[in-house]
Amino acid sequence: MEPRSHPVEPQKKSDHFYLSIMTKFWISHGVSLFWMLFSIWISLPWLHDLADLLTYPFAILMIGGIAYIPGYLNAFLVMSLLLDKQPTFKNEWPNQAVTILIAAYNEEHSILNTLAYLNGQDYKGYIHVMVIDNNSSDRTKEKVLETQQEFNLNISYLFEATPGKFHALNYGLKHVTTPYVITLDADTLIHPSAVRFLMARMISSPPDVVSVAGSMLVRNSRESIWTRIQEWDYFLGIASIKRLQGLYQGTLVAQGAFSLYNTSAVKEVGGWPDAIGEDIVLTWRLLKMHHRVFFEPLAVAFTDAPTEFRHFARQRSRWARGMIEGLKEIKPWAQPRIYTKYLTGVNLAMPYIDIVFTLFWIPGLVLALFGYYWIVGPMTLFVLPLTIVSYGTLYFYQKNYVFKQLGLRIRRNFTGFLLFIAAYQIVMAPISVWGYIQELFQLRRIWK
Repeated sequence: MEPRSHPVEPQKKSDHFYLSIMTKFWISHGVSLFWMLFSIWISLPWLHDLADLLTYPFAILMIGGIAYIPGYLNAFLVMSLLLDKQPTFKNEWPNQAVTILIAAYNEEHSILNTLAYLNGQDYKGYIHVMVIDNNSSDRTKEKVLETQQEFNLNISYLFEATPGKFHALNYGLKHVTTPYVITLDADTLIHPSAVRFLMARMISSPPDVVSVAGSMLVRNSRESIWTRIQEWDYFLGIASIKRLQGLYQGTLVAQGAFSLYNTSAVKEVGGWPDAIGEDIVLTWRLLKMHHRVFFEPLAVAFTDAPTEFRHFARQRSRWARGMIEGLKEIKPWAQPRIYTKYLTGVNLAMPYIDIVFTLFWIPGLVLALFGYYWIVGPMTLFVLPLTIVSYGTLYFYQKNYVFKQLGLRIRRNFTGFLLFIAAYQIVMAPISVWGYIQELFQLRRIWK
């Protein structure tokens, strides 16, 4: 996926027919329940055969984590995507003042490019960029000071000696005087209209919307097989979850890499917490305060995905660990809205699904290769139609309503797509389980 260099206008949508969010929520659940009951009925022979080997309780526990619950969640995702309709902007060209916080640690090779893309924004309002140097040992400071003279940007350089991204962001937050603040990673490039679209979504939303998450895409998908796979994860997997959560006004992660916040709301909850998933916990705190968090697919940012497996595993285990941190601090039933109760409650099922997948489905796949279909067999292919429909729906949306409007092109990456469909979950489940174990035993945090 590649950035472009001129502004675009969002596509208008008509409002001839309207379904309330609550109606969409219960329709999606109704379809999901029907799908799960149908899958239970059709899987009875598989259940009986497995019970003969393992007993019924154990067979139900295993199949539930492999098929029933994932099938329900996938059906809910598909139906929600089909019913989703992004509201139009009330103001496509807002001009409210905004501050952009960039926490930087040894970013001399990337910070200049990041600031250059900020310099090319088509946003008409005042932008104040704060780069918070988190005790870098390279030439990050010199690079930032050079841009103060070179770019037509109001750039401030701050220094925070205490290691930790949350320390840097909170130090920057103390100096923010604008009503809105954006966090941006120091190695992330944003589309020329990205700030405008984030602000347009915020200004067009009700007052209780205090954050808007941007859309993340992979910039370096040609570097390795791992980045090729991750390109599709960001483009289809993560984007589909973000759209689902955005529909129900409870985006669970306003990611620190590129998101917009109401400054006073962030200060109200104490800023960014001391957590490996600081953006997750912050978002859940905002939701708990009866606020809402939206997602704007047109506010596109481009990030460098990990190129090596060990870095990929560390990143995704951090994400899994951050989810557990959020669940430990704020229980799903403590969330005030039914949507966020459900969305955060789904995360309670993720460790169960990942553990069953790791301990049973993967060994079952190995057995199936030798002709033993006790755990994995033809019946497990029943989930493929949902996967194809969900990813096909999102591909159509991304291509026609996001990429076309932004002037972006979808790179040819068929190998990455096949591996994403066929093998991604096989890799991700054990990594997530490792993240859960790290948090359970409070192992040392590793960010890189």
